[in-house]
Amino acid sequence: MKLRTANFPRARRGMLALLIGITAGISFMIVGTSGAQQPDSRPRQTGTATATPTPQQTLRPTPTPIPQTGPGRRIAPQLGEPPPPPVLKPKPTPTPDPASAEIDENSRLIMNAELVTLHVRVIDRNNHPINNVRKEEFHVLEDGVQQPIFSFTREEVPVMYGLAIDTSGSLRPAFEQVINAGKAIINSNKKGDETFLERFISSDMIETIQDFTANKETLMDGLDNLYVAGGQTAVIDGVYLAAEHVAGYKKGGDDDHRRRALIVVTDGEDRSSYYNEAQLFERLREEDVQIFVIGFVNELDADKGLIRKSPRDKAVNLLNRLASETGGRAFFPTSLSELPQVADEIVRDLRTQYVVSYDPTNKAHDGTYRSIKVTIADVAGQGKRIALTRSGRTAGQGTAAKPTPKPANTPGNNNVRQPANPTRKSP
Repeated sequence: MKLRTANFPRARRGMLALLIGITAGISFMIVGTSGAQQPDSRPRQTGTATATPTPQQTLRPTPTPIPQTGPGRRIAPQLGEPPPPPVLKPKPTPTPDPASAEIDENSRLIMNAELVTLHVRVIDRNNHPINNVRKEEFHVLEDGVQQPIFSFTREEVPVMYGLAIDTSGSLRPAFEQVINAGKAIINSNKKGDETFLERFISSDMIETIQDFTANKETLMDGLDNLYVAGGQTAVIDGVYLAAEHVAGYKKGGDDDHRRRALIVVTDGEDRSSYYNEAQLFERLREEDVQIFVIGFVNELDADKGLIRKSPRDKAVNLLNRLASETGGRAFFPTSLSELPQVADEIVRDLRTQYVVSYDPTNKAHDGTYRSIKVTIADVAGQGKRIALTRSGRTAGQGTAAKPTPKPANTPGNNNVRQPANPTRKSP
């Protein structure tokens, strides 16, 4: 009994020590786990705090504001300068290669660079064409001196012609009919014919709408693209550049004797040209280009001053002179219904002509003007027959001679020429 009493306290002490150890171990684990999850123990500050930027935030660039012309405004985009107008210049003529000429060593080559070629239209008193004139019935006079006829033909040759249309506001009422007349003329083109289109308004608005081509569809599209615009009409400049372009275009080389013509549609009132009339007709005398004119002059002022002609008289005189001095013809329709007939007559005149070449007796190359006159001998039973051709030429400018190349800064170039009067008003 004593033994059992004595051992009990000892066992109790061992159990108590074990419980204390287990409790200490569990407490240590709890404290370690709580320490790992404990947030930053630094005291929190109350109120508004200023955030400290991180290094990445400090290196970020500050965007630059877009410059503005005023509050809430942005700079509007601007269009650049317009391109320069097209330049009417002749197509370069290829230089012949002497080594490529197919000439036998025993052959004799004769070249006559002095020949002057005339395109002659013969009509009766009623302006009807006459097609049965013989070579011996033609008489050619240069400065009143009879000239020997070198060649004569009535064969129909291809025609190279320009159609120059005034697209200023004065032609607006008749514009649709003008385009239709142009299409009628182009539709009459035959094999070998070539046409170019020009529109002109003011001196700085002279454009090649379509260069020389035999394609009728392309030419029709060019006419459809024409439109009326405002400006101070430059009739003389338009004719000057168009005639120069027709004369300078030689697709077949220097031996190309195709007929050359220019058809001009305008009211004839020149308001602001770079060239004057004297310069225009001096230039036309150097070229073998027949000019046909369709003049809408009825709307021009017919009132005259004490010392000046009326605008209508001035226009009629200019257009008549263009036709008469180049061997062409001028038409002044009084109504739009006459335009189809006018187009038919121009086509007929282009086709029913004689080609006469002569060797001038005056061989001097002195640059002087030589008057030309062609007459038809009277024949019994025949009425009066009238020969129409250009009125003269500049000496030394035979049609078979090689044309002198023009420098790049010639006044015919719209991009480089300077106005005759710098103080004139812009259109």
